[in-house]
Amino acid sequence: MTEIIKAKTILGTVKQPDHWFGNSYNLNLYRGCSHGCIYCDSRSTCYQIQDFDTIQIKGNALELLHKELRSKKKRGTISFGSMNDCYMPIEAKQQLTRKALQIVAHHKFPVHIITKGTLVTRDIDLLKEIGKVYSAVSITITTADDDLAKQIEPNAPTSSERFAALNQLRKEGIYAGITLMPILPFINDTEENIRQLVELAAENNAAYIIASMGMTIREGQREYFYKKLDKEFPGIKEKYTSTFGDNYGCGSPNGKRLQEIFKSTCFKYGISTKMKFYQPELNSQMTLF
Repeated sequence: MTEIIKAKTILGTVKQPDHWFGNSYNLNLYRGCSHGCIYCDSRSTCYQIQDFDTIQIKGNALELLHKELRSKKKRGTISFGSMNDCYMPIEAKQQLTRKALQIVAHHKFPVHIITKGTLVTRDIDLLKEIGKVYSAVSITITTADDDLAKQIEPNAPTSSERFAALNQLRKEGIYAGITLMPILPFINDTEENIRQLVELAAENNAAYIIASMGMTIREGQREYFYKKLDKEFPGIKEKYTSTFGDNYGCGSPNGKRLQEIFKSTCFKYGISTKMKFYQPELNSQMTLF
């Protein structure tokens, strides 16, 4: 289901400094998401999205974006996809993300896209243009196993399809890598999974991998997640309740070892474990030459 709504504002300010993604602003053109990931933090009650599976289209988003970018005194990186995926299937028809990228390119702001959607390759031309300032694409991949991906991210492209999109972006010269998160305790927190993900990232020329060996789990998100665990992974919910209780953060019990494997495998293949962020001072100096 979809419906059109009006937003009061379109750019949210990110609390600084953002050591993970280097973002200054969040941009969400839609409300809700259709990828159906069983672990999605955006289902949490604190975000007050009543029916997360109903996609709400922000009908005045582009008008607001023009207006708000003109008024911004700080030129910082705009993150697409903090509360939903900006390349979920509805984008193929609506093209809000593409039109927003055109506006961003006009105003010469840097961009960081975080997505599971392979439709991102449609906009390579705009990403190249924005890349004259700064553009980055982080494709979220949580498992090397396509079958497992379909269990935990049922409506998103498979992991292999996402790796193919990453490869295409890199061949076109786009700065792109992987967000390896979340890692779900007792499900995808295996040494084999971490090694395979890094090896596949290397095969597909990832510039970086950002990883976190755990997940968030809070009111609203927790209830949905546990319901899906009972269906897809019988018996695992009980491990969560006994291990984590009502904790907000759920790190993998094997997290320390997984982090060691992640870093050593990245080092082996020469993949950075941090992104290169937009540097306004450097960018300003470059425009003088």
